[in-house]
Amino acid sequence: MITFRGRSIRAPTNLTRLVLLTILSVLLIILDHQGQHLQRIRSTLALLAFPIQLVAALPMRVGTAVSDFFATEHTLKENLETLRTERLELLDRLQKFEVLEAENIRLRDMLGSAARVAKRAVAVELLEVSLEPFSRRIVIARGTHDDVHVGQPVIDAHGIMGQVTQVSAYRSYATLITDPGHAIPVMVNRNGLRTLVFGTGDQDTVRVPYLTASADIREGDLLISSGMGETFPPGYPVAAVTHIVNDPNEAFLEITAKPTARLNHGKQVLLIWQDPAAPAPMRSGAAGAKPAKEK
Repeated sequence: MITFRGRSIRAPTNLTRLVLLTILSVLLIILDHQGQHLQRIRSTLALLAFPIQLVAALPMRVGTAVSDFFATEHTLKENLETLRTERLELLDRLQKFEVLEAENIRLRDMLGSAARVAKRAVAVELLEVSLEPFSRRIVIARGTHDDVHVGQPVIDAHGIMGQVTQVSAYRSYATLITDPGHAIPVMVNRNGLRTLVFGTGDQDTVRVPYLTASADIREGDLLISSGMGETFPPGYPVAAVTHIVNDPNEAFLEITAKPTARLNHGKQVLLIWQDPAAPAPMRSGAAGAKPAKEK
């Protein structure tokens, strides 16, 4: 109850107030929607409220800045150590990826080379290398269980490595072409001259005996397998001539050559099962050899 100039005025009820305010709100909404009359008022109120909002957010900003400023040395050291550990792990992974990439390249080269001379080829893990003096043998992780047999050729992407000489159920022994007891029939790729290549016991040297001074052979000539004896596929690289000595007091030339196969590289070799119908591969451009002349 309100008294005004001696007259009593009764205050409106809550329901009346609600109805009046609702009507007023609807009218203001309609006016603002049609004529945008309240846009200026809203802009003015937002401008007046901006300093208040800025002051309200100031404590949080100051607290964050102070917390960052007073970060402990221990936390920074922990972060640095974590980053160093992660860097070492990434470097380790990178090195593993590089090793796998190089291994994949070697395997692709070997399989691509074998496809020209074999009906079947299998990349085999190298288990062991013989440490006996002047003996050049390797142990591979395949045996009779995998259809491996004595006399089977062992190659890589660059040339003939040797042949299987002993077989057990799950592993085999292969004698390399550098073994003193190993010989392989070859011919000079340039002119077809037939000869033999014998091992010397040295890991990087073979010799070519029984050729006289009249033989047409030169330093740099590529020696390829002739296919005689039917042990090795014909036309596959064996060695490149590195040195020729013509001693007038000797009946034969002293010829040494270097195997084209990388006998001391990698952890895989290639076992092949020959295809008798496969043509001999053309490898005349390898090891610096000149192509054979047609007669």
